[in-house]
Amino acid sequence: MVDNQSNYNFISLGQAVVKTEQQALLHLVDKINHDFAKACELLLACEGRIVVIGMGKSGHIGNKIAATLASTGSPAFFVHPGEASHGDLGMITSKDVVLALSNSGETNEITTLLPVIKRLSVPLISLTGNPNSSLATFADVNLDTGVEKEACPMNLAPTASTTTALVMGDALAVALLETKGFTENDFALSHPGGSLGRRLLLKVEDVMHTGDQVPIVSKNTSISDTLIEMTDKRLGMTCIVDDENSLCGIFTDGDLRRTLAKSLDLNSTSIKDVMTLDSKTIEGDKLAVEAINIMEENAITSLVILNKNNHPIGALNMYDLLKAGVV
Repeated sequence: MVDNQSNYNFISLGQAVVKTEQQALLHLVDKINHDFAKACELLLACEGRIVVIGMGKSGHIGNKIAATLASTGSPAFFVHPGEASHGDLGMITSKDVVLALSNSGETNEITTLLPVIKRLSVPLISLTGNPNSSLATFADVNLDTGVEKEACPMNLAPTASTTTALVMGDALAVALLETKGFTENDFALSHPGGSLGRRLLLKVEDVMHTGDQVPIVSKNTSISDTLIEMTDKRLGMTCIVDDENSLCGIFTDGDLRRTLAKSLDLNSTSIKDVMTLDSKTIEGDKLAVEAINIMEENAITSLVILNKNNHPIGALNMYDLLKAGVV
């Protein structure tokens, strides 16, 4: 069992790591300078893709930076420098920009590629901890991500240095995003499977029930027959239409409970006598998230979808939106 002293040591050690990396990031702010602006200009002018390379821990960071760039409107992919020497360098075209990560700036697998990159005449941006290294001096622009010390007590394991490299990559991605005018809709298009993508892309017509699945009765239908329609369609409501098939009201499970409290004759009473007149509706081309907002604002669980002629063409409830992953 771990004693209280050990717990204290774990906490203090963890806090020391955070403070070390926090300090490294504070120093990084001053390194966002004209070199950073030049790097952004090169990336913004890229007609192809941003090719990110890095070895070891820098490779893991590079992979994440490539993913962030790609998901924010700057096409990018990661190439392992070891594999690049054995054929993968063919992925790089003359229209691309190379973004190379190496804390030492002397990583052999990367420096070996420099003559080939030069021959391809593609811009090279480096992220290094040593601005006087081979990689930094060879690059068109070097972004200094050096740190005074790693969070590792032996000053060996890449910790603070990988954090600064990651944040520098995020800074590049967001600067490009802002400059390009990348919007929420653009983000959603590249994340269609995510919750944000579904909220920004999915429309009411994509999730609503249509055709024979929509519960509809005429205003002169008896309450008992209306209940059969509601039970058959299982949406907890039904649309009420007039002789022109225009919506004139709805009847929900809540309306049923209130009706039963009145002790009415369900076989002889028409649904028009107990229906809700001021029903909330929505059009099919609206975003599904708008349907959620209407339901929440009015404390209801279902909506009728109308066309321009006020004819019901669909229906949905909160469960449909939950199932679609919009909520």
